[in-house]
Amino acid sequence: MSDKQAPNNQFSIQKIYVKDVSFESPATPQVFSFQKWEPKIDLNLNNRHTDVGEDVYEVVLSITATVNQEEKTAFLIEVQQAGLFLISGFNDQDRNYLLGSQCMNILLPYAREVISDMTTRGGFPPLILSPVNFDALYQQHLKAQQEKEAQPAVETDEATVKH
Repeated sequence: MSDKQAPNNQFSIQKIYVKDVSFESPATPQVFSFQKWEPKIDLNLNNRHTDVGEDVYEVVLSITATVNQEEKTAFLIEVQQAGLFLISGFNDQDRNYLLGSQCMNILLPYAREVISDMTTRGGFPPLILSPVNFDALYQQHLKAQQEKEAQPAVETDEATVKH
């Protein structure tokens, strides 16, 4: 293959940063008096991306963890870990995969560190998130989109009745 035919694909990190972080501990100091720390953790992950121009995308991984101890909210932490990524030369399918999976894999360790640090600073044992298989989540998202597109169109009146 000649140089003219060689793909000019580029995928690189331009910047990694915390876009937003929030830590709340509404049940302190009473929550510290529990004899045994057996939290129930509700974890929510979301992601989004925005084209900011010149083949640069802002990608944001949002994680919300609500940690309850004996029916009381011990703490709630929300982190938006973001990055700027240069993605050029890829077709739409490959670019969407990079944005929906690979960028998330890059951002997760940073978000995990922020969450662990914030929970420790809040007086709790560090909350260490398990690894996430973003490839599998991305494939589930694609499958759900395909199923949604395959569904026949529903009239507005019928949709209103179903709600």
